[in-house]
Formats: sequence, C-alpha cells, structure tokens
Amino acid sequence: MLRRATTIKNWVSGSILAMGLALAPVVASAETLADALVAAYKNSGLLEQQRALLRAEDENVAIAVSALRPVLSYSATAGRTINDPALGTGGVALTDTWNASVSLSAQLLLFDFGQTDKRVEIARESVLMTREALVGVEQNVLLNAAIAYLDVVSATEAVALQNNSVRLITQELRAAQDRFDVGEITQTDVSLAQAALAAGRAAAAAAQGQLLVARESYKAAVGSYPGNLAPLPTPPRIPETVEAAKAQARLRHPDILSAQRAVTVSEKSVELSKLATLPTVQATTSVTRSALPGNTMTGQAGVTLSGPIYSGGRLTALYRQAIAQSEASRAALLVTTQGVERQVGNAWAQLAVAGASLEATDQQIRASQVALRGAREEATLGARTTLDVLNAEQDLLDAQTTALQSRADRYAAVYSLLASMGLLTAQHLNLGIVTYDPSAYFNAVQNAPLRRVSPQGQKLDHILEALGKE
Repeated sequence: MLRRATTIKNWVSGSILAMGLALAPVVASAETLADALVAAYKNSGLLEQQRALLRAEDENVAIAVSALRPVLSYSATAGRTINDPALGTGGVALTDTWNASVSLSAQLLLFDFGQTDKRVEIARESVLMTREALVGVEQNVLLNAAIAYLDVVSATEAVALQNNSVRLITQELRAAQDRFDVGEITQTDVSLAQAALAAGRAAAAAAQGQLLVARESYKAAVGSYPGNLAPLPTPPRIPETVEAAKAQARLRHPDILSAQRAVTVSEKSVELSKLATLPTVQATTSVTRSALPGNTMTGQAGVTLSGPIYSGGRLTALYRQAIAQSEASRAALLVTTQGVERQVGNAWAQLAVAGASLEATDQQIRASQVALRGAREEATLGARTTLDVLNAEQDLLDAQTTALQSRADRYAAVYSLLASMGLLTAQHLNLGIVTYDPSAYFNAVQNAPLRRVSPQGQKLDHILEALGKE
C-alpha cells in the first residue's frame, strides 16, 4: 500500500509539471489558483449566509443566560370612573372620579435544579455544531472554486487543441486537393478531408462553447470572470496511505464533528427532560404608586414555589422522545462517519484512476505521434490513403484530449481528497488572508449585553446596496 501511495504522489507531481508545460507563457499579472480561492472566500454569499446563521445561533446562548437574570417590567394605567345614580338604586349624587397609577415589578429565578444551566450548555453545544457547519460550507466554496479553475484551464487547452486540429486538417485538405489535381488520388480522398475539416470545425465550436460555460461557472464560484490563468501550482500534500487519510477525516471532517456535537446536544436534552418534572423557586416583588384619587404607595414581595403535578403524560412523552432522538443522533454519527470514509476512499480511487489514465494516454500520445508521422510519409509514397492520415490525426487528438481531462481529474481528486478529510480550508491552504473568526461575535454576546452588536451588518448592507437590493 505504501508503494502504491508513493506512486500516486509521483503521479500528482508529474501531472502538474505536464500541465505547466502545456500552458501558454504566463505574464506577471496572471491569476493563480490561490487568487481564485481567495476571491471565492471573500465573495461567497453562501459563507455570508452561514456566518449570519452562526451569529443567530450565538444569540441563543444569550437568550438562555438571560433566564438567570432578574426580569424588570412596568405598567402605567389611567382612567375615569363615572357613577350615575339614575342607573342604580342608591340614590346618591353623580360622581366623577379620575385614577392613575404606576407599577414596577421584578422577578428572579432562585432555583430550578439546574434546568436553566442545562439549557445554556445545550445552546453552547449548538453554537459549536453550527461552527462546524460553517467549516463545511467553506470547504464546498473552495472546492467549487478549485474545480471551476481547473475547468477553465482544461477548456482553454481543449480549444487550443481543436483549433490546432482544424489547422492541420486544413493543410491535409490542401495537400489532398493538390494530389487530386495531379491525378494521384481520387475525389473520395478530397471529400474525406473536407468532411474531417467540417467535423473539426464543429468540434472547435463545441470546445469554445464549453469554455464559455466554464467561464460562467467560474464567475459563479469565484465572483468574477477569469482572466489570464496561471499554470497550476504544486498541489497540497496528501497522506501516504488511504488509511491515514481516513484517520484524519475521522478527526477533522466538519460533518463528523457536527454529528458528535449533535449527540452531545441530544444527551443533554435527555437530562433536561428529566429535570422538567422538578419544581422551580422564584422571587417576585412589585411596587405600585397611585397618583389619583390619593397619593398612595403599596408594595409586596414573596417567593413562589411551583412545579407540575400531572400533565396528562406530556412530560414522560417528552422524556421518551428525547431518548429516541439521542439514539437517532448516535446512529446518525455512525452513518456520517461511514459516508465520510467512503468519500475519502472514492477520492483516493479517483486519484489512482486519473494517474493510471494519464500514464496510459501519455504512452498513447507518443505512439500516435509516431504513427501520424509514418502515415504522412507513407501517404506521400502512395502506401497510405488520406483517410489513414486523418484517422491517425484523430487518434492523436483524442489521446491529447483525454490527457487534458485526466490531468484535471487528478488535480481535482487531490482537492476532493482534502475536502473529504476536512482540510480544504483557507487556514490549512495558507491562503495568506485574514479569515473569519467565529468566536469574536460569540464572545461579544454570550453574556447577553444590552447593546446592539453587528460586526458584519454594515458590510452586508454595502453588498446588498451594490446588488441593488436596497
């Protein structure tokens, strides 16, 4: 296995070198893959959305913490009371009374057997779970950007290959026409060359269309159309064996870490459902001042003990439900781990297949080049027909096209492998940019401050304004 893994890594290095040699000379302002990844990280609406969802989840901690603090409220009333003796039997004189009062009340949770503390713990675990979801979105954004970059590079090279094929077939058509004019070949050979030229032009148009599609995908993934793309750099390092890659995935993949947090949340929810049957103790106090008809003030204070006696089986049903959800979370963790390991295995297999395909197509290209030269020389001697030459040219073109796709597939497999291991992040790739700190907002709001905290709000408003949403 180690020997095979070393071969795979050699394939990666060889493919990148080959792709670099195949590309046209690059000017100093060429856009690199790192530039594309940085732009995707900065411009992604999906990342902005997930960050906002994370901030909303952070607030749940503040909401849970607020239950441990006193609740202050006020009320003010004003009214008029008219007593008409004609409507009653008392025979008293008409009275017209105004009244007004202001009340201030306070409530404070004294003891609830840890129910509120448990809710705070659940909220914190949910925040950590949402952070892992943010990492998963970041990986998808960067992977889509990398694949979009590869697609544009491959499509650009495919256009160059098809255009070169059209030029070669055009030369073959001229040669066939010259040979037909001197009686060496028949009109059939000329027609074959004309048909091949028409097919080549159609293939060139299709390649150009695929390049346009790849450019649109690039814009969607990165945020702008591609310029002059630089050759692909050396790919990130990968583990020596597939077993080592799976081991890292079990420790680092955000889906697995999120599922582990979900298990913790479900277990704490079971504990909370047990505590729901216990009583709570609250302190209450209120002060009321009446301005009219007299200037009086009254106050009261007390302690309230409350708890359920019978709820029709609702609490026990919630407890059983929490247990079932906990079992489902543990099963989901197992399923998620198996799925991630399968992704690692698939990426590793794709890397091996693409490397083997590229090695074979490189040999096919060399053999096709020799065959094409021989077919052309033999055709000048009358030993080969124009069709033989055209077929040899098509074989070479097919091999070169397959090699381009194999190089792109192998490079994409490297990034897919990193994503399946949970390592395709801006920090791990060392993109050299300031990354989003998910703990900054949490630290600002976890103690439930009274002020408004929105470090990303102004930036998002600018983005919406630029898009014409505001």
